[in-house]
Amino acid sequence: MSSLLLLTFLTVLAFLASASTLDFRYHDNPEIEQYLLQVNASNSDITHLYSVGKSIRGQQLWVLALGVSPHRHTVGIPEFKYVANMHGNEVLGRVLLLQLINDLVRGYRNNETWSLRLLNSTRIHIMPTMNPDGFSQAGTHCMYSQGRFNYNGVDLNRNFPDAFSGLRRQQQLNEEKREPEVRAVMDWLKMESFVLSANLHGGALVASYPYDNSNGGSELVGGASVSPDDDVFVHLAKVYSHNHASMHNGGRCDDNRPFLDGITNGYQWYPLSGGMQDYNYVWAQCLELTLEVSCCKFPPAKELPVHWTDNRKSLLAFIQQVHLGVKGRVLDGSGVPVQNAVVQVKGRSNMCPFRTDRHGEYYRLLLPGNYSFTVTYPDHEVLTEKLTVPYGPDKYSALRHDFLLRSIGTTTGGAPGSPISARPTSARPTSARPTTACNHTLQQEGGGAAVTRPTWTGLAVALSLAAGLRSLLD
Repeated sequence: MSSLLLLTFLTVLAFLASASTLDFRYHDNPEIEQYLLQVNASNSDITHLYSVGKSIRGQQLWVLALGVSPHRHTVGIPEFKYVANMHGNEVLGRVLLLQLINDLVRGYRNNETWSLRLLNSTRIHIMPTMNPDGFSQAGTHCMYSQGRFNYNGVDLNRNFPDAFSGLRRQQQLNEEKREPEVRAVMDWLKMESFVLSANLHGGALVASYPYDNSNGGSELVGGASVSPDDDVFVHLAKVYSHNHASMHNGGRCDDNRPFLDGITNGYQWYPLSGGMQDYNYVWAQCLELTLEVSCCKFPPAKELPVHWTDNRKSLLAFIQQVHLGVKGRVLDGSGVPVQNAVVQVKGRSNMCPFRTDRHGEYYRLLLPGNYSFTVTYPDHEVLTEKLTVPYGPDKYSALRHDFLLRSIGTTTGGAPGSPISARPTSARPTSARPTTACNHTLQQEGGGAAVTRPTWTGLAVALSLAAGLRSLLD
């Protein structure tokens, strides 16, 4: 009996060693699923695997959350995400995000400061493939091959509601007409208060930022479609390009013009309707970039280690930018956090105003400087405060500042901006109703609580046993 136990123990250890080794090659969809299950089972204290939905052919859209509280949101900890393989034949992003997961977990287990600081201060969500069906059909040609579209033949990066087609009309479109992969991401954005994001593509080497589209209005400036947060977007794009081995040089791929500093306004590059980055920014108040990470959409496998080396520093530096600006809560006259309070920054007229989430929180990515904030909430006086915002990423925290509102007709209460700790906060946040055109209220607790939970196969059960055995050894 003891020999059988020893054999089982050694077999599990051998499997753990092989499964945790992530080699540089293209993993198919089942292999990615197995890898994510293994990482989750072996690192349940800092990872949480969940699915936001399924593709047309029933493949799970897996997301791995990493952080010291991976299962649910923690007040004061910003939510960040990376999405890859939106176009099925643009495949380098899959490899980069798997390597990023491996690197973050390895660094944390080895007590490396960079990983500890990131995972202690940020909840990071990673979706290696948004279009698994497209990848299953993808050809390996560098530029021209099948697999870009989903199984229905639809370009997912043209299928989101488009702000420049009219906010109200777009918001009221029947969501059933959206592709299931797009609907899954839209629902995901309603369950998490994402602050910063990037989606990884291929076929060029440039960091692109909103807007991608225009209707010829005041946003159109010098051939670019300029958003109210253009200064922040330019900074974010430069963070990625200047930390990349060569993107910042602005070198051109065969059929692309050179890009100054390796960045571009999306519309100035080429107009795009129904894109995901504009949707994130306008409706989900999440600043998102589109990262074109390789001239070749399907680079030869032998080049993958070099591509990882080229992008690793950029991927990590970009995550750190989630700590730009200011964050905090909006509290009513009784010190209770409120949902859907409007938090506006003077000079930044967003199409859909930034609002507090279900925790009464707001996050505002801003460059260092002096800013005037105006906070509005029904039955409360309008509050205006000026803040001096420092550079937060180096300290892995944005400036913390709570806004304390005064109820209309009251004469008591603390001074605006009183710390949250000085006021009662145990009561459930109250909520105001957003406008119809910008209705993007968070519906429920995110991070997998209301999405499809992982289906645990025999492999996963074995991995759970392996994790238990590992804990006995540690």
